[in-house]
Amino acid sequence: MKKKKINKVEIRSFNPTANVIFNIVIALFAISCVMPFFFVVMISLTQEASLAEMGYRFWPKEFSIEAYKYIFAGEMSSKIFRALGVTVFVTVLGTVVNTSMTSLYAYAISRSNFPFRKFFTVFALITMLFTPGMVATYLVVNNLLSLKDTIWALILPLALGPFNILVMRSFFIKTVPDSIIESARIDGATEMRIFRSIVLPLAVPGIATISLFAALGYWNDWFNALLYIQKDTLVPLQYLLMKIQNNLDFLARNAGMGAQIQGGLAALPSESARMAIVVVSTLPIALTYPFFQRYFVGGLTLGGVKE
Repeated sequence: MKKKKINKVEIRSFNPTANVIFNIVIALFAISCVMPFFFVVMISLTQEASLAEMGYRFWPKEFSIEAYKYIFAGEMSSKIFRALGVTVFVTVLGTVVNTSMTSLYAYAISRSNFPFRKFFTVFALITMLFTPGMVATYLVVNNLLSLKDTIWALILPLALGPFNILVMRSFFIKTVPDSIIESARIDGATEMRIFRSIVLPLAVPGIATISLFAALGYWNDWFNALLYIQKDTLVPLQYLLMKIQNNLDFLARNAGMGAQIQGGLAALPSESARMAIVVVSTLPIALTYPFFQRYFVGGLTLGGVKE
């Protein structure tokens, strides 16, 4: 490893051989992360008979979109798109609610002049270490708040996360100097004006990071729908796909119930349909990740370089 000095700043650089080795290792790691998803996509595009005959392969011998036709055909299609709309709405609104509440809470406990900052910091930490349990949560959401069969039952249980609070607290402490806040107060700015006009623009990487965490949580959530949702119009995508998967498993386990069911199962794309469900549930949120990547990396690496 060589050391260079540029403008009195010491920079360490690896020799070309080490760079090649590290690039190869990183490339192999990246390929190992991408290949499982590519494998799933290829299986979802494989004909069911070919899967039964030749097993899983990276490149199908016979391509087929029967699995996607099964998911998006007829009445199933309307349910899928309705559930997708519910999930998108819950993800967008829930992310906004989660990010707003988390940022406000974290900003308050990050300021040294807030007298109750230690109490609320410990309070957030305790809720992260000790959870009330499913029964207590169900009683609060269902009986106390009366949120059953409402869209808020899918949003409010995930509206505030202690881990994100602690992440943003550290972010505000490192990126928002007290001198800037004091200068704004001298100029007559209110706390909300300071937060909106000064703090938020400085905290874009951190907000993008917790927004991605929140969006992933809302997008992948099906358990709250299982507990609180019975209306078909409020079923999110993940819960609907899980029910489709359970139906496929049920039919596969009970293939001997009669000739009629057996005849239906013969054309049922069970294995490829399972992989198609994974693609449908994963692809939309995966496509949005590149738009947050720059802020996400900046939020995670903040404070990693010592000036």
